[in-house]
Amino acid sequence: MRLCWPLCRHSPFLNVNRCSYFELLYTSACLLHGITMILTPLSSLFLLPLLLQPAAAAAATVTVTAAPSIPSKEPSYSKRYVFTSAVLNSTNTYRAQHNASSLTWNATLASFAASYLEAAQKDDCKFEHSGGPYGENIAIGYANATAAMEAWGDERKEYSFGKPGFDHGTGHFTQLVWKDTTTVGCERVLCEGVKGWFVACEYWPRGNVQGEFGDEVQKQVESGSGAERLRAELGLVAMATAMAVWLSWM
Repeated sequence: MRLCWPLCRHSPFLNVNRCSYFELLYTSACLLHGITMILTPLSSLFLLPLLLQPAAAAAATVTVTAAPSIPSKEPSYSKRYVFTSAVLNSTNTYRAQHNASSLTWNATLASFAASYLEAAQKDDCKFEHSGGPYGENIAIGYANATAAMEAWGDERKEYSFGKPGFDHGTGHFTQLVWKDTTTVGCERVLCEGVKGWFVACEYWPRGNVQGEFGDEVQKQVESGSGAERLRAELGLVAMATAMAVWLSWM
């Protein structure tokens, strides 16, 4: 925790909320004195190139396109702490670029997403919204969790800030950066065949409220795409992870 805390305080890209997962990992490693727990974050470091791949396709609201077979053990899907970190890091990167505060993880929302996806999986992973009480983004067939978040965030290229309002082609983006939203919870399931991983994220308070887009969805306040900022951010996380492992061997 001594390594992670100063990085969270002084980095322009990271904050304590995002770093807490790595703090928890390092603390557990110290308490258990197990080399297995020490090597776990190192393995994710070697797999970071997979997490940093750009989105393969533009996000769609209720359509599914054929995608290559997705490995069932892709770390940002198969490992919960990697999945959670990827969701928060990517989401909050886009939110910072649109003058919105960082979201925190909400276990109740994640549980709702899990129930919805469990039912969807039994129905051949039918790609449609749950119709629940929360704001919701869904994606299917992306190579990793980061790519799914980027697909939503990069819809901003099509959003008209001069004529704010809801559109099916940009609704994922507007929910992602909605200023009044404070928490998020997500889940994922692996679908059979070529569909790949199905991701659902729930948001509260919900966004995409008619008449409020002008105030809630603000213009980008810094240059660079979400993917570029995210790569820089995860680079710092990788450095922190590598240093923690190195210190544990001294």
